[in-house]
Amino acid sequence: MKSEASQTLRLAFPIIIGELAQMALHLIDSAMVGAISYKQLAAAALVINAMNIPFVIGIGMTISVSQMVSLANGRRDAQQVSHYLFNGFCLCTLTALAISITLLFGKDYLRNLGQDPEVVELAIPFMRLMGLSIIPMLLFMTLKQFADGLEHTRTAMIFSLAGMPVNILLNWLLIYGNWGFPRLELEGAGWATLITRSMMFLALLFVILRHKTFEKYIAVGRNQWYFRWQTWRELLHIGVPSSLQIGMEAGAFAVSGIIIGTLGAVAQAAHQIALSSASFTFMVSMGLAQAGSIRVSNALGRSDWAKIFVIGKSTLVTALIYGTICAITFGLLRNHLPIAFNDNTEVVSLAALLLLFAAVFQISDSTQAIGAGLLRGIKDVKTPTILIGIAYWVIGIPVGYTLAFHFGMGAKGMWLGLILGLTMASIFLMTRFFKMTRRNQV
Repeated sequence: MKSEASQTLRLAFPIIIGELAQMALHLIDSAMVGAISYKQLAAAALVINAMNIPFVIGIGMTISVSQMVSLANGRRDAQQVSHYLFNGFCLCTLTALAISITLLFGKDYLRNLGQDPEVVELAIPFMRLMGLSIIPMLLFMTLKQFADGLEHTRTAMIFSLAGMPVNILLNWLLIYGNWGFPRLELEGAGWATLITRSMMFLALLFVILRHKTFEKYIAVGRNQWYFRWQTWRELLHIGVPSSLQIGMEAGAFAVSGIIIGTLGAVAQAAHQIALSSASFTFMVSMGLAQAGSIRVSNALGRSDWAKIFVIGKSTLVTALIYGTICAITFGLLRNHLPIAFNDNTEVVSLAALLLLFAAVFQISDSTQAIGAGLLRGIKDVKTPTILIGIAYWVIGIPVGYTLAFHFGMGAKGMWLGLILGLTMASIFLMTRFFKMTRRNQV
């Protein structure tokens, strides 16, 4: 089992670095905007919460590309890999356009969410730019999933890391108006994100089309790059439930953020600080989950269920260890992390308290991500989607809302509800994975 864990970690490491780089961009944006005022930070939080659900639905659709490419790669079928690349890219392009258009036309609905009026007016221009940046980001993610499905996980990692200094420089120029550029504040962060994401997509597209690593998949394009409804059905079979799964989890956090926002800008800013910190550590779990999913899918292509079981067990143990380390780290640094985002005393104090709640759910957050990823790897997506819906929307959110408003616990109550939802999701998903693998080994 130790060797399996090592193989998964080797595959996961570049994915994790790439995911952390993407999350770091959001943290840097929050910190640089928060240095202006906590209302700018609250506006950024409002936009991120409002667009998070459609954005992660798009990411869920891109996951179908890595799953189907990995399955075809397990069968050593380069023609099929190329076919999934073309159809997956077309499907994800349509998804990206639909999400972007929805966000652009829906930006004015921010005024109907009961938020601080000044925060809303700051948020609308930022929402427009972030909605546009969805397109290059999801196209980048599609190509990344293709490369990851072939276990070339370092390719996208390099461009994710390269995007960080570009984004920081653009933020410095456009948020603060340095070197003669206009001082755009939060809107400047939106422009920086749009430009950086576009550059990342174009760079990765060039490499995949031109580099010898991917040459054999591009060379057969003349035979395999055509639309096929059956292929779209296979991609949608994975993509739609994956989108719903990720969307329901992200939606739980986004709705919690919007509910907390009705308590005031201080509560919303504190929530965003704690959530950003927890989301950063979650990216490691997502990388582990994706690596485990790719390895499991590859083994499924060979119908090796004994291997699938061992991969799953070793990945779960790794997630448990990682979650424990994160919980201890959050507990120790809870009074120091918020200061990096904002110096408002009320915001920092509440954020420090919420980070204790974030520490509590680190283990369940990590293991539920692993469970969902492993089940996607064996193409079990429908029942897990229902289980996730129950965990977050039947248990977690209603309990959190009740504690927040009927028991007067405010933001703390919502976070307790999130802890309960994550814990139930972890139990449901891991139980199902091991049940499925034992059944198929008989």
